[in-house]
Amino acid sequence: MTQKSDLSFEQKLKNYADLAVRVGVGLRPGQRLLIEAPIESAPLARELVRAAYEAGSSFVDVRWDDDAVNLLRYQMAPDGSFEQLSRWRVDAEMETVEEGGAVLAIRASNPGLLGEVDASRVSAASRALGRYRKPYSQKVMTNAVNWNLIAAPLSGWSTLIFPGASEEDAQAKHWDAIFAATRADQPDPVQAWEDHLAALKKRRDYLTAKGYQALRFRDAQSDTDLTVGLAEGHVWGGGASNGPDGGRFTPNIPTEEVWTAPHRDRVDGTVVSTKPLSYNGVLLDGIRVTFKDGKVTDFSAEKGEATLRELIETDEGAARLGEVALVPHSSPISTSGLFHYHTLYDENAASHIALGAAYRFNVRGGETMSDEEFAALGGNDSIVHVDWMIGSPTMSVTGITADGQEEPVMENGEFVI
Repeated sequence: MTQKSDLSFEQKLKNYADLAVRVGVGLRPGQRLLIEAPIESAPLARELVRAAYEAGSSFVDVRWDDDAVNLLRYQMAPDGSFEQLSRWRVDAEMETVEEGGAVLAIRASNPGLLGEVDASRVSAASRALGRYRKPYSQKVMTNAVNWNLIAAPLSGWSTLIFPGASEEDAQAKHWDAIFAATRADQPDPVQAWEDHLAALKKRRDYLTAKGYQALRFRDAQSDTDLTVGLAEGHVWGGGASNGPDGGRFTPNIPTEEVWTAPHRDRVDGTVVSTKPLSYNGVLLDGIRVTFKDGKVTDFSAEKGEATLRELIETDEGAARLGEVALVPHSSPISTSGLFHYHTLYDENAASHIALGAAYRFNVRGGETMSDEEFAALGGNDSIVHVDWMIGSPTMSVTGITADGQEEPVMENGEFVI
């Protein structure tokens, strides 16, 4: 096992930026890079710029975001104005893709930022952005662009993870948690990631070869009993992917999951969330959803039910599944005991499902299929893709073969394959 070293904060931040550029987007010499970053994460964004130019980038551009500005809009803008959007922000992403560039996003926001805002306002803005951004989302869903998501501490977020600590202390602890989860605190983080990616590839290749017709999730403690049919010709993903030029990139840092595409019409049963979900600045908890023939037929939430309703009613595909993912309960993020209020981290602490669009590359040949061809094999389409956590230390998962036999895949939250 690789031993951690007592590195300085500056070295760990440099490691983190190097990982995001070299392992994350897999930046090539001469390639341009678009970085999307909250203004509070400027020190990390600058390290990313440094790492990108050191890797040979021809041009690095940074697009800034700000929680405070977003909140003021939802509080003060007039009714009926939330269909408006700044198209240039999405156009910058498409321009980068069209020129063969890569996109790296620092996803960080106060999870409770919009908790007191009218959910219909947030939903209207989200739908408008989702519709305009769909061409770019399709590039992401088909691996037509090298992309990567990372995170960084932010005011109001760190103190949620570490209640009782001052903002300064909470952010220091938050950085430590991020460095540990991403292996940036190890002497050779790139090699640590090479080993980790190899293990994920072995697991995804095994599951693809099995070709299960469905997965059944059972957890008496959470009252989950859900059968998720899998798309015809499904392929499991996990860890690294191949970009448009064949180069390797790793979309999420950290990542502990393997995932594939459900069949949009073959999901049945009831599933209950095991962790809260932060979505559009609102915290949802106690989610309970029932599916029949692939579609949500009943739902409730102990907290944030209005936002859950807005999500499910976004479009026809939002009431169906686009992803099913397996994560061992013993993953480093789970064993840390921290709840991050951030899907990038929390989805890597527990098995999960996603409402909305499926990744095209999770169906063999799906990248070049028409929408109709993709749907015929069970692939789902939507302008949203929202993961929420259902795994636990008492969860069992069985694979159902084409002849109806059940084989154990996970028991008590751990892989047995």
